Amino acid sequence: MLKARRIEEGLKVVSAAEAFAQATGAKFYEPDYYRLEGDLLLMKGAEQAASAEGCFRKAIEIAGEHGAKWFELRASLSLARLLNAQGKRDEARARLADIYNWFTEGFDTADLKDAKALLDELNRGVS
Repeated sequence: MLKARRIEEGLKVVSAAEAFAQATGAKFYEPDYYRLEGDLLLMKGAEQAASAEGCFRKAIEIAGEHGAKWFELRASLSLARLLNAQGKRDEARARLADIYNWFTEGFDTADLKDAKALLDELNRGVS
């Protein structure tokens, strides 16, 4: 739904998934639900940036509590993109580098490639 830009439909699906996770205790994907909600909110417009940031931070927190590093990486990547767009380059770099450096394999995967590309961009011009 992200690529199709069906924002409202996507938000309804994510909300239903979050409610299902809460009701059943099936919370494995919970961090990704919050990340997706944040990404969808950003698609609505810049006025949703604070809400989206809250979703990303909640996703990172939940993923961290569960040791779900891949979900933490994905949420950190979304947060770093937002922070970079807001001119908070140092915070974006620190947030993303912290989780990226945890990984020791899988560097050929799309998420780690995206994280590396953003880190390279954030590191340009830094001495």
